[in-house]
Amino acid sequence: MIHVLAIITVKPGMRDAFLKEFRANVPNVLAEKGCIEYGPTVDAAVDHPAQTKMGPHTAVIVEKWETWEALQAHMKAPHMATYAAKVKDMLAERKIHILSPA
Repeated sequence: MIHVLAIITVKPGMRDAFLKEFRANVPNVLAEKGCIEYGPTVDAAVDHPAQTKMGPHTAVIVEKWETWEALQAHMKAPHMATYAAKVKDMLAERKIHILSPA
C-alpha cells in the first residue's frame, strides 16, 4: 500500500475555491483502479495544546493506493491534468509526501 499526504497551500482567500474544484474531481479519482482513499482535510476546529495547525490557506489531501503503479497511473490520468489546469493559479505551494506503512 502507498500513502500520500499532499500539503497544498493556496493564495490567501482561495481555499474555498480550491476545495470546490478538488471535490468536483474526487469521484473521478475514487473510480480509478487501486484508489482506496482520496479526500481533502483542513484543521479540525479543536483547541488542543498538541495540535500544530496547518492554517487557513492550507488543505492536506489524504490518499491511499493499493500499489505504486496505481499511484503512477493516477498522476497521468487525463482528469488530473484538467484539474491541475483549473487550480494552478490558486496555488502558492505544494508538497507531496509519498509514504509506505512502517
